[in-house]
Amino acid sequence: MGRPEPVPPTDPDRGGAGPARFVLMRQDDNGNRYLVSRHAVRAEAEAEAAMYEARGHKQLYWVETD
Repeated sequence: MGRPEPVPPTDPDRGGAGPARFVLMRQDDNGNRYLVSRHAVRAEAEAEAAMYEARGHKQLYWVETD
């Protein structure tokens, strides 16, 4: 038998029900905010934000719960 599938983390803001959802957001120089991507794991979203910042993108990037 194979290994069991990992259980996704739960979102405490939703009463612990369902997988946690994290979104990577960005804000441009004009104050417009955009959804960049969705992730089930916060660390993945943080890593993507760090990648954009390391590339020298001038916008502000942050992670928040969906």
